[in-house]
Amino acid sequence: MNDPAEAGRGRSPDPPKRQAERRWPMATAVLAVAFFQVITPKEGRVSLWWLIPVVEIVMLVFLIVRDPGRIDRRSRALRRQTIALIALMAAATMTGVLILSVQILDGNSGVSATALLGRGATVWVTNVIVFSLWYWELDRGGPAERAAGALRDPAFLFQEESMPDRLAAGWFPTYPDYLYLSFSTATAFSATDTSPVRTWAKMTLMLESALSLVIAILVVARAINVLPGT
Repeated sequence: MNDPAEAGRGRSPDPPKRQAERRWPMATAVLAVAFFQVITPKEGRVSLWWLIPVVEIVMLVFLIVRDPGRIDRRSRALRRQTIALIALMAAATMTGVLILSVQILDGNSGVSATALLGRGATVWVTNVIVFSLWYWELDRGGPAERAAGALRDPAFLFQEESMPDRLAAGWFPTYPDYLYLSFSTATAFSATDTSPVRTWAKMTLMLESALSLVIAILVVARAINVLPGT
């Protein structure tokens, strides 16, 4: 009769069990974007602007209802819905950057400097959040795939992965890691302690850096009365 202990020898240990990340950090990020869209100065904004935050919140509610608690459902439909939500926020942010740029450059836009500066600040913050959500959703197949330990090629290599002996068993990047990546990219115009290893990741980081730089230059220029019409 075989000894169970003997039978178990030579086998590699089971990988540590991963616990899926909670939904609330991502949901808080979406609500923050909607909040900044609401409180941004209304002067010079397009009509029916309020529809965007309403639709974003409705889409978020549907996501929470279909996958509450922890993000552990490996569903293509859920992932498509998440991507659609992030794409809507990205389109709204890009439109905000475009309108802001035109109005700052146009000395006859009729929009006050205070409103332009306030909108510039809120657009910059929403830009950081939206890109963090893109990184979070697209890297390694998304949060559900990461939690399941799926063998997906990483788009980003985090500093923690270079020192596994200091990490808790089953560590994997979660939303706060991607938020920090996005914030450091927007402020330092490069990824500081995280390395992009796929082409799309490098191009997306470059796009975020460029948008952040444009917003900063335009807002600062307006603030110090460099551009015409101030």
